[in-house]
Amino acid sequence: MKIEQFVMAYQVEQDRLRALLPEGYTSLRPVLRLNAEIRGAGEGRETFYLEYNTPVAAFGKRGWLNIAHWESPETAVTCARSGKSVTFQTPFLQITYTGVGLQGGCPAERDNDGCFFLAGPVPFRPAEAIDQKKEFCDCAFQWRFTPSDAQGVSVGGSSIPALPTPPEKTYARQPLSPQAAAAIQCEQILGAYTVAFTRERNPSWAPFCRG
Repeated sequence: MKIEQFVMAYQVEQDRLRALLPEGYTSLRPVLRLNAEIRGAGEGRETFYLEYNTPVAAFGKRGWLNIAHWESPETAVTCARSGKSVTFQTPFLQITYTGVGLQGGCPAERDNDGCFFLAGPVPFRPAEAIDQKKEFCDCAFQWRFTPSDAQGVSVGGSSIPALPTPPEKTYARQPLSPQAAAAIQCEQILGAYTVAFTRERNPSWAPFCRG
């Protein structure tokens, strides 16, 4: 299946993230990440997928903890193109990626074993091997669960590292949910890119690859 994947990460207060994580999970960096995909691109049966994650260590592995994921047609995820810009929209989120014409290497992460899922048929999904080069993007996003939710805009397609911060504040514990994560304000967008590749079907990815 042909995939167009769009990725954006933004920096937040790490103590706020720590207050959301379930027992057994440790926050690695003060980061929230949005992945968006056009699945079946150019094959006449496109679907759209959004995934919201944060980097963690748990059970001897390091990777991304899935906060939530949404897929059309079960969720009203739409996608529209305008020139170099691609906008994904739902009732609770709008995010636009705009290619800047600068190419980078493949998007492999050295400390990423895969993605943890708290619910669903696959509790851990191994990291996907992608060998295609990425294109850097500018990005603008806005969560819309409430009027005060996180939003941000990047310019220049730059990539900024996010270093872990020591605990300083103790916040009341909250269940991990997209609404709670979206309420944490964006300090800056760390980077965004797009990459196109072909996804091979396998058991670990099957629940997330339909059609």
